[in-house]
Amino acid sequence: MLKERIEELKRTIEYHNYRYYVLDSPEISDGEYDSLMRELMEIEQEHPELITPDSPTQRVGTKPLDAFPPMVHRIPLLSIDNAMDTSELIQFHDRIAKWLGKKDIFYCCEPKFDGLAVEIIYEKGVFSRGGTRGDGRTGEDVSQNLKTIKTVPLRILGQDLPEVLEVRGEVVMYKDEFERLNESRAMTGEPLFANPRNAAAGSLRQLDPSITAQRSLVFFAYAISEPLVLGIERQSQVLDTLLSFGFKVNPERMLCNGINEVIEFVEYMHEKRKSLPYEIDGIVIKVDDIRDQEMLGNKARSPRWCVAYKFPPDQATTRLKDITLQVGRTGAVTPVAVLEPVRLAGVTISRATLHNEDEIKRKDIRIGDVVVVQRAGDVIPEIVMPVKTRRNGTESVFSMPSRCPVCNSKLVKDGALWRCVNMSCPAIIKESIYHFASKDAMDIDGLGIRTVDQMVDRLGLAYVSDLYRLKEDDLRKLEGFKDKSIRNLLTSIEKSKDVGLDRFIYALGIQHVGQVAARDIARR
Repeated sequence: MLKERIEELKRTIEYHNYRYYVLDSPEISDGEYDSLMRELMEIEQEHPELITPDSPTQRVGTKPLDAFPPMVHRIPLLSIDNAMDTSELIQFHDRIAKWLGKKDIFYCCEPKFDGLAVEIIYEKGVFSRGGTRGDGRTGEDVSQNLKTIKTVPLRILGQDLPEVLEVRGEVVMYKDEFERLNESRAMTGEPLFANPRNAAAGSLRQLDPSITAQRSLVFFAYAISEPLVLGIERQSQVLDTLLSFGFKVNPERMLCNGINEVIEFVEYMHEKRKSLPYEIDGIVIKVDDIRDQEMLGNKARSPRWCVAYKFPPDQATTRLKDITLQVGRTGAVTPVAVLEPVRLAGVTISRATLHNEDEIKRKDIRIGDVVVVQRAGDVIPEIVMPVKTRRNGTESVFSMPSRCPVCNSKLVKDGALWRCVNMSCPAIIKESIYHFASKDAMDIDGLGIRTVDQMVDRLGLAYVSDLYRLKEDDLRKLEGFKDKSIRNLLTSIEKSKDVGLDRFIYALGIQHVGQVAARDIARR
């Protein structure tokens, strides 16, 4: 009887979680819900042997982790190609129509969340594990943190569920929660999050699940791996199925007949995006017929059957105070604009890329100009143009120096770029080590740019191979490193020895060898 009552309570509580957090349509009062939870907690306290992982009482409660274990995705989470304007949408449609040999194509259009992509695996209808996208093939296992999110079902609703279900979606933070969180952090003197996406990512990657539980994250589901196996033949049906399983699905989706309806929906959502409770940066357009999706297949990094229309970037005006130089891992010396801080798309911008000397001349950008800035792809700030009508004669023309700003070596012209060719230049060494340790390369967690700076400046690291000679005593010389952080970094460095050959080749930072080329080389 006791087991039956526990099962009844678990199912009832999960059902009311679904009504409240997914459908926004509660059927019982908060007091009635609390009463159900109290009864379940009291039974479990008296009979701990009856506690199961899918119990609503187990959303929070595990001890903090030392690090996140890796999670390998059985089917890679690919990226999506972008379309920057309606003409590129039409080109996408034309390619699809040509490949499929038909003009009448339905598209399932969904808002493109500005959050963190994750995959959650259910076994026999019960939450098993979940992880971040990572590099698409391997992410971080953040199961305990995902379980704290109320819109992540611990047990799927319904009958005749598949043995294994792989659900993909996005973890986001609503705008009002982002503002509340930053207000709280400001009061305690903690650094503020730049935008809701960073706040969501930082919250989900907390080693202590109890912190994640306080952040009011929301999970939206949008995909199921291999839907045809479940008898689902359309992407629009995938979303309906996820909703019936108890997942939160974006209500702003639209099934469009042809590219003209797609464009109308894109324009409608562009106008509406500011009024949404969460951030979106575009619309994902997917061929609705899943058999057509399989026929179209995938490229190396992205599917052919979908595209992400990116909304035009927000723009703002500010003053260009100065132009400094940045030396990259290949020695490329890039001019960087130093701006009077300005708010743009929810982020304070104080620097922007100027690409190269020729670009500065072409746009006639001068130090002291009032300039128009935008976040290209809503990510990288860049200067669009100077506002020449605001000039007062105090502006100065920028001229590229002939020597490296870091090591003073003579710069060499290489096409549109100037390069420092001194491989002992501290800037090149730092950027090379930072790239080597990055998530898409050797994935050495805890090796950020500030730590790399200290390693080169204080410990004299000159090659990426020097990382594998570091000892505890070396790391104790670095600011901010205590016993736990030292152990974690050395463990992460040791784990990096097991990465695949393609990631190692990419980590070497060979000019013109990106991730796709590295995979091709590794296969040979």
